Amino acid sequence: MLFCGIMKSTKNTFLEENKASKSQEGYIPQAIDLEKGILGALLLEQDTLTEIIEILKPNHFYQPAHRAIYNAIITLFNLHKPIDLLTIVEQLRKHNQLEHSGGAAYLAGLTENVASAAHSETYARLIIEYAVRRDLIETATHIKSEAQNDTNEIFELLDASQRSLFTISEGNVRKNYTGIGPLMKAAIKDLEAGKMQKNAITGIPSGFAVLDRLTLGWQKSDFIVVAARPGMGKTSFLLSMLCNASITHQFPVAIFSLEMSEDQIAKRLIAMESGLENQKLKRKQLKQFEWEQIYHKTTGLYEAPMYIDDTPGLSLFEFRAKCRRLKARHDIKLIAIDYLQLMSADLGKKNINREQEIATISRGLKAIAKELNIPIIAASQLSRAVEIRGGDKRPQLSDLRESGAIEQDVDLAVFLYRPSYYGITQEETGKSVEGLTEVIVAKHRNGPLGSVSLTYLPSITKFTAYEEPSGMPQDYQAVNMPF
Repeated sequence: MLFCGIMKSTKNTFLEENKASKSQEGYIPQAIDLEKGILGALLLEQDTLTEIIEILKPNHFYQPAHRAIYNAIITLFNLHKPIDLLTIVEQLRKHNQLEHSGGAAYLAGLTENVASAAHSETYARLIIEYAVRRDLIETATHIKSEAQNDTNEIFELLDASQRSLFTISEGNVRKNYTGIGPLMKAAIKDLEAGKMQKNAITGIPSGFAVLDRLTLGWQKSDFIVVAARPGMGKTSFLLSMLCNASITHQFPVAIFSLEMSEDQIAKRLIAMESGLENQKLKRKQLKQFEWEQIYHKTTGLYEAPMYIDDTPGLSLFEFRAKCRRLKARHDIKLIAIDYLQLMSADLGKKNINREQEIATISRGLKAIAKELNIPIIAASQLSRAVEIRGGDKRPQLSDLRESGAIEQDVDLAVFLYRPSYYGITQEETGKSVEGLTEVIVAKHRNGPLGSVSLTYLPSITKFTAYEEPSGMPQDYQAVNMPF
């Protein structure tokens, strides 16, 4: 926006003029002239609002009068009413805010020094910068005051401080739209890169070939839920898949274990890789050849780019902060959570029910996956409706606990179903189903639905490839889901 008499200088010059006042104690970042100029431009050219309404909010204005005026302009815009001096005056008068906003004469004066609205977005962002600085000063002052109080628990203070800074960031940083041209170039480049790949797996492999043929690997920015009843093998499935990705393919992965300690996770991994039963490891009475088996077969684990976090009661905010650090320090490619219902949304609100909290967590996990551009896989419990329902107990999307939000947000919903869990030992044809686990892809936003079979080894809590009795390798079966 070009403001005659106000904005004759560039952004750098404008900032230079404020250096003297910045050195003074108690300085409050503000740009009153910019605020007046952009409001004046809105009074003269209504179309200016469409360029800035998504980024500039009333609370970004320093002057209360300017906040009231801008809020009135937005209200008129949302009501599809014309925006000019008369309508804004009437809107302010209707809500008894006209006098507090300087009156009709002050509003008329806002337009006197405006020549054009050519650079409205640039100067709107300048106003936002000053608002962010004010927020940072206020937050830093509060943090300093709280830190000086020895009675405050330090880790709670750290969490609250990170949350405050994140709130400032989220409230003021928004991605703008992108033209189709650059997107097409990036998409074509990505497709061309696929020519060099030896296989068709385009995402992070699970290590189970039959499942990877169905999903093409876990895709970037996808939020995936692996759901099952307790004891069905959710943790084992996540760990088996993470081992395959990190040991075999050397992808950096992480698991947030909210249920098991890092020591328990480590011993599970030892059992899975060594082939020794969990019970033997718990008793710690191993023979020499078993120790040699452990040393020989767990070598890959020592060097695997796998990271474990067993923070209990992890909040969504903490999870986001930890994921960002993992991405920055280790370029993490895949994150797993065991399990979703043990997380907290940390909303700071009373009288909020669990379904609303899970909905917030679900949306948050999808947003983090998109922000970091990595797949996030969360284990989730199924409701008891599975046990009550007759038939073969195969899970459905409606069985997801607090299913509405989860079902809506996930890109892939994967169910684990073991017939032996319900005492079923063979199919109607007489074929044994011992150790069989069906991995059912019940929702696949960008691909087909289907069902694959894996073998579950309960003694070492590990999933492996499944072979038909004929010895032929198994492929995925397309299925018609009843939901």
